Amino acid sequence: MKFPSAYAAHDSLAAPAKTHPEGWRFALGMVVMLVAGYGIMSTYWAFVQTIAGGQAPALLQDAEEGASPIGMILLLIGFGSMAAGLALSTQHVHKRAFASLFGPLDLAWAQFKQVALPVAGISLLIAILPPWGGTHELQPHLTLGTWLTLLPLSLLAVGIQVATEEVVFRGYLQQHLSVINRDPRVWIGLPALLFALGHYSPATAGPNAVPLALWAGAFALAMADLTARSGTLGPAIAVHFVNNVFAMVIISYQGDLSGLALYTLPMSMDDAEPVRAALLVDIMMLLVTWLAARLALRR
Repeated sequence: MKFPSAYAAHDSLAAPAKTHPEGWRFALGMVVMLVAGYGIMSTYWAFVQTIAGGQAPALLQDAEEGASPIGMILLLIGFGSMAAGLALSTQHVHKRAFASLFGPLDLAWAQFKQVALPVAGISLLIAILPPWGGTHELQPHLTLGTWLTLLPLSLLAVGIQVATEEVVFRGYLQQHLSVINRDPRVWIGLPALLFALGHYSPATAGPNAVPLALWAGAFALAMADLTARSGTLGPAIAVHFVNNVFAMVIISYQGDLSGLALYTLPMSMDDAEPVRAALLVDIMMLLVTWLAARLALRR
């Protein structure tokens, strides 16, 4: 398949991967990332248990469910373990700097700022329009004082989680696959499929596990497109960050992953009908924010 001209910027983004393009390096790099990431994560949780002392079992349960502020913060920060494993992989297997996965850092930061504000504004507008206002009565969760006190740490934790997912899927996987196979259906489609599978959680979402995984796959395709058009991870991180702040820090589903939310919806992730109805709004929000990000990048 011909490489789309709209994705020419991605060719420059993936240039460092061309220095050592061998397929065996990619396979070994994946193994190193996963093994090192798991080892760092195990060390991280062992440290948390040591600090927590007798409270460790309850704290680990909170972190597994993300239902309390401290548990949610620990869970999100723990994602950084995989980024650390990836850093070892890129440095020692691919002989490239970890930072190069983001693209030129000054450009990535400029594009992040360029996209984040309009996407946040549109997301806020969609959030306050029907059917949210007319159908769902929000339930207060954290007090405003507690929420504001935690907000800087909440934003940092979400930023770690988002940046890790983007640098793994739209950074490492997308760039190195594009060097091995230039067909965008491969280097965009395969990471999106893995991203969707990573968000398939029957234990949490019950009958909504498949629809939520499909939504995650659509989200991954949109972020891959933004990355390929912009030549950095800045726009994808911006959209992903705004999305997760709204979903985790402002308005969350009840139960799992609600620990940092100011409000919760009167439903949990495994409530079939209301969640599937809400997914229609989420799809609309994804489409609009993706288009808004593309327009912002053209300015």
